[in-house]
Amino acid sequence: MSDSLLHAVYVGAMALGALTFALMSRRPRGVPGYEYLIAFMIPVWSGAAYLAMVFGQGKTEAYGQVAHWARYVDWVVTTPLLLLALAFTALHETKDKKRHVTLLVGLVAADVFMILTGLVADLSPYPLRYLWYALGCAALVVILAIVWGPLRRIAEASSPELGAVYRRVAGLLAVLWIGYPLFWILGPSGVRVIDQSTETLLFVVWPILSKVGWSLVDLASLRTLHAPNPVTPGAGLRRVPV
Repeated sequence: MSDSLLHAVYVGAMALGALTFALMSRRPRGVPGYEYLIAFMIPVWSGAAYLAMVFGQGKTEAYGQVAHWARYVDWVVTTPLLLLALAFTALHETKDKKRHVTLLVGLVAADVFMILTGLVADLSPYPLRYLWYALGCAALVVILAIVWGPLRRIAEASSPELGAVYRRVAGLLAVLWIGYPLFWILGPSGVRVIDQSTETLLFVVWPILSKVGWSLVDLASLRTLHAPNPVTPGAGLRRVPV
């Protein structure tokens, strides 16, 4: 299958994902509208970026290596949105979300730094590109520290149910995101264990899972928090304020 056809399949998957989230938003089931808007905008932007690659755009040659800069145009917008969606899951039961603005800004700033250093790595000569790659990996460590540190504590302090939901979706996102630097270092941009065709396939399948797939799991998990459950006599429903 050609690269253009693979990218066209990806655009179709993003369109289907955007439609799914638009339909889900019509019956929000207790999930705030901005959660659906974020989920909707992720595949819309990502699909637009990959559409450029369908037409042979969004790439350039640097030091004998093809750099797909359209991927970074995608990621610099969609990865902050994914992190905000995860953060809003942690803050789902928090009334005063403005208290955590600094935390969210730091999370997004680390993410943008990670994406831009990845782009510079792809455009740099060997071995300098490995320096930029290492800086991007360091930023990913910072992101994961925030995800599994303060955000997890906020979710778990809100309620056991929300804590369980957060750990599940944060764990899934972490596993999916760790795949990206692995594919990069193993692919043509790195040590070249993976060839260009395999790398293209990975960067089609993996983003579908990490964008549409993860957002579906996140929204479905939040919706279950508001599903009607029989109340056990004497059972408390008290939430711990955050």
